[in-house]
Amino acid sequence: MNTFLQSSVSAARRCKRPSIIVPALTFTLALAALGQVPAKAPLVPKPRPAPAAPSLPATPHQMDSADIGAFLDGVMPITLQRDNIAGAVVSIVKDGKVIFAKGYGYADVKTKKPVSPADTLFRPGSISKLFTWTAVMQQVQQGKLNLDTDINQYLDFKVPEKYGKPITLRNIMTHTSGFSETVKDLFLANPKDLTSLRSYLIDHMPARVYPPGTTPSYSNYATALAGYIVQRASGEPYDQYIEEHIFTPLDMHHATFRQPLPDNLKDSMSSGYKLASEKAKDFEIVQVWPAGSSSISAIDMTHFMIAQLQNGEYNGAQILQPDTVKMMHTRQALPAGDALNAMCLGFYEESLNGHRIIGHGGDTVYFHSDLHLMQDANLGFFVSYNSAGNGTIDGRSTLWHAFLDRYFPYSVATPPAIASAAADAKALTGGYMVSRRIQGNFMYASSLPGEAKLSSKPDGTITVEELKGFDKEPIQFREIAPKVYQNIDGQEKLAFYQGYDGRTTFGIDYPFMVFQRVGLLQSKGFNYVVLFGSLAIMVIALLLWPIAAWVRRHYGRSLVISPGERRLRVLTRLVCVVDIIVVIGFVTILSKLDDITVLNGRLDVWVHLLQVLGVIGVIGAILAIYNAVRVWRSAKVESPARVTAASVPGGAAPVAATTMIVSRRRGAWSAWGATVIAIACIGFAWFLLYWGVLNFNLNY
Repeated sequence: MNTFLQSSVSAARRCKRPSIIVPALTFTLALAALGQVPAKAPLVPKPRPAPAAPSLPATPHQMDSADIGAFLDGVMPITLQRDNIAGAVVSIVKDGKVIFAKGYGYADVKTKKPVSPADTLFRPGSISKLFTWTAVMQQVQQGKLNLDTDINQYLDFKVPEKYGKPITLRNIMTHTSGFSETVKDLFLANPKDLTSLRSYLIDHMPARVYPPGTTPSYSNYATALAGYIVQRASGEPYDQYIEEHIFTPLDMHHATFRQPLPDNLKDSMSSGYKLASEKAKDFEIVQVWPAGSSSISAIDMTHFMIAQLQNGEYNGAQILQPDTVKMMHTRQALPAGDALNAMCLGFYEESLNGHRIIGHGGDTVYFHSDLHLMQDANLGFFVSYNSAGNGTIDGRSTLWHAFLDRYFPYSVATPPAIASAAADAKALTGGYMVSRRIQGNFMYASSLPGEAKLSSKPDGTITVEELKGFDKEPIQFREIAPKVYQNIDGQEKLAFYQGYDGRTTFGIDYPFMVFQRVGLLQSKGFNYVVLFGSLAIMVIALLLWPIAAWVRRHYGRSLVISPGERRLRVLTRLVCVVDIIVVIGFVTILSKLDDITVLNGRLDVWVHLLQVLGVIGVIGAILAIYNAVRVWRSAKVESPARVTAASVPGGAAPVAATTMIVSRRRGAWSAWGATVIAIACIGFAWFLLYWGVLNFNLNY
């Protein structure tokens, strides 16, 4: 399952391709034979042409067990050692047969237990979704579900109306449901904390932030909804349904969605690691289990790949009809047009080297996997690692690209230059925010660091700072068609279009997210100036407070202000203290997100406490403004003059020949200082309100 706690860009890179990241949309395909066609179904989008090439160079490598073994035996061990990964497994099918399956490294480092492709269970994360989508299509095939019907018809609770358009299963399967991302209780530290799907879905429903069918935004929550709909349509518990209608007919006996693991599979489970050199971690508990809780062996995964490649059939068992499989694998509509890969129904396109490829990636915290299906070659490829590793490089993508280049070499065509390239590129420069983000609660602000910066050069090439190749350098793209850009050294593409809200948007070749242009108020630069500038002023004001008191005491001066003014002055400084505490508190929470299990209900009381302090800070901004106004009104400087003590307000009795210096009242400098503090408090209050930090909705 794709975790979201690093920047969305990084999450998308983990999900699949090495050098480019992450978007998907609606489509309606004829289900006439099944009686599932709505009265007016939109046209099926045209298939995307395969990448053009003058020719496919011949390869000296025969794709057989011996050659693949020699290749992988040279690549995998050094990858595990370099990236500090405990173990991995690779399985490959071709023409309905397993042509390679092998484990590398250890399923358990402590006991030196080797990885077995037949028996060792790995956690393929979001690849689990493919079983959920298959289950949905089985129910569609039986006439129990319709891809284009309001999902509320299948639920025993209601997804609130918004945008005047219902969410459908087609929206969910193309990640265009419009839900905000949600991470709370995604992973659990204790299996006893697992709740029913229904309870989770009701209690954790995220905000709807896009009209359905308009904006690709990957959603684990929506997938869990689909799993619950399968459960209700079939009348069987989700885990049981998958076992009886997919695993059993496909002879998958080392596969389960159950958590904790059944007793007969516990000894087969690979340990999970952050680094192979560290201790093994506990078995990960996934609350949204239709989205990512499966545990499966590499050989069992080959059975599923063969069935998907052979029109739903494996060894005589038919889990889907050929027409249903074809529908599931057909590309859906994409707002960027035909230039990019698109979502299918659950699978997504990831075409490379002149071949149409569909697949899915998956990540838990510790396991990282990929599944690829090259239909025209009748080829399936599965790889999974049991460790997060040190992040030296994206091993999965490196391996897949090397495999493709070895057995399907490809020459990249270079289209002619576009005359308007320089002007087009300049018009696109600016910041872009990924559509897959958390909104409607305090975590919205966590999307700020992930803003992608697009810059252009005079020659018309563009770079997106966050889109990097294997060398960790930003990829350079050149315009090959109006608003379509391609890696100057590769096949990856970007395509720009106008989003539903009028914003310039670009998609990339991973169609479950897009990037939306940000305005001034949403931009990282502006917000960083407001946030860090405000905090800097507050810190300086607090540091100068005791320093100024010491200076006055040192020179025998006192601050002559009324008791009311003194209280306002103190309260304004306390507002600064409160605001700084709020920042420290939320930074502390975010710093613990390496352990995603901390994002649970036990965190809520601390979040609410910080939000209450934030409300105090917002109210305090009003006090700071009032204080600045009061200081300006009383700002006048009395020149020091020698006077008798009796002439000082509240002074003592006249003492002949005794004189003293009258203390200064606050002058213009004090007034400006109070104004700057008020501006800082206003800026911080604006940040808290604009980014939803004070939104008490805890479905983050």
